[in-house]
Amino acid sequence: MPLTEPYDDHLPSEDQVAAARDAGELGGAAVGDPESRVPAAAPAVGPDADDVARDPDDGTAAEAEPVLPEPVRQRIVALTATVLPGLPADEVPVPLRRVAKFAPNRRARLGAPAIAAQLTADPLFRQRVTARVLADAGDLGAAVVEGTAPAVADPVEVAALAYLARPRGWRELIEASGAAVRAEADSAVVAELVREAEQRATRAEHDRAVARVEAEKLRDELARVREELGQLREESRQLARSLRETQARERRANELLATERGRAARSAADTDAELRRARARLAEAEAAAGVARASAKEARSVDDARLWLLLETIGQAAVGLRRELALDPVEKLPADFVADAFTDQSVATGAGAATQARDTDDPARLDQLLALPRAHLVVDGYNVTKRGFGEMSLEQQRKRLITGLGGIAAQTGDEVTVVFDGAERIHGLPPAPRGVRVLFSRKGETADELIRRLVRAEPPGRPVVVVSSDREVADGVRRHGAYPLGADSLLRRLARS
Repeated sequence: MPLTEPYDDHLPSEDQVAAARDAGELGGAAVGDPESRVPAAAPAVGPDADDVARDPDDGTAAEAEPVLPEPVRQRIVALTATVLPGLPADEVPVPLRRVAKFAPNRRARLGAPAIAAQLTADPLFRQRVTARVLADAGDLGAAVVEGTAPAVADPVEVAALAYLARPRGWRELIEASGAAVRAEADSAVVAELVREAEQRATRAEHDRAVARVEAEKLRDELARVREELGQLREESRQLARSLRETQARERRANELLATERGRAARSAADTDAELRRARARLAEAEAAAGVARASAKEARSVDDARLWLLLETIGQAAVGLRRELALDPVEKLPADFVADAFTDQSVATGAGAATQARDTDDPARLDQLLALPRAHLVVDGYNVTKRGFGEMSLEQQRKRLITGLGGIAAQTGDEVTVVFDGAERIHGLPPAPRGVRVLFSRKGETADELIRRLVRAEPPGRPVVVVSSDREVADGVRRHGAYPLGADSLLRRLARS
């Protein structure tokens, strides 16, 4: 019989298993084989039931092995496997010596074929096993040897002990055990059938209850649908009545619409007539406007001639005044005279006009002021740099501001002066861009005072723009006619460029 367990080197060899099968097993099936667990009767132990065995003592023919029920066969093998390790090594048949070394839970399962073969073929081995099994069975074993068994004893256990001990009437004990096993199997089958019938009855009762509940639900749903149908019919009647009323209102509206269309047609005709009259009046007005434009043009020509003559007279008077005063072109600007006291550097650039007031931080106002002729831009250096990029060092702040002012001077052509606080001039400063004058205040004097001195040095009328967020500086230069702007206006102008 093929085994379902993995290969084990303690299992009997294939030759030993074949020899055991030739000698005859207990009913031909291994104990513990899950495919052989059938309560019905199995083939007889050893050879077929029609064969006979030879008595080893006298050579006479012996009666064939009885047919064992499956539970009895399993119990016989289990009892033998339990006592097998307790036998002396010389009393254990050679085919079972490896089986005796198996683990207890595998001995009866894997060694069943070899054990069955030895019990059938070796009466001496069976007697040795029987002696130990009967000793372990106690009173039940003694009762079986005497040919009797208690009524309360397990019939399978009695049949297994009777097979091993083989007292007088042992075959009847085995047959009685088989009948009891079959009766128990039949009882189990009947109980199973009864249980299944009860389950089917329970399911049927449950299905009937579910059907009753569903029927109740369907009746309720039918009643609801009927109620909704009645409501829909009522709504349909109301909608039909509303439709008739709406159609009547539509007919009245169409009649009113026809009336209004007639009125609109008459009004359109009147409007067209009025439009024609308005167009005629417009043509007359346009003709009058043409005459007025011609008159205005002629008057403007006279005014332009007068204005040109006035400007020409002023220009010739200015030329005559410059010639009479014998003024030569200057090389220095007013701010240069102030700068001479603080630095040797001087830059010559531009002069004056006026502008309208705007917000002090508006870069557009700064652009408007720098667009005036010969404007002068004065910047409070550290006030602007610490507000715009104070995270840099002072040297980097000065360099960044001077570079940006150089771009403004190049774009506008205006004069640009930037003033820094400093007890003495900082040496090593890179050359300033073209058009930019860089000044440092003297010891004991602040940049604010130097800025006010620069503003006072300019002639009245020249546009001077001072960039500083210091309110005192702004108020001071405003009194001298300068245009103060906040530092943000210059910072936005530099960011844009």
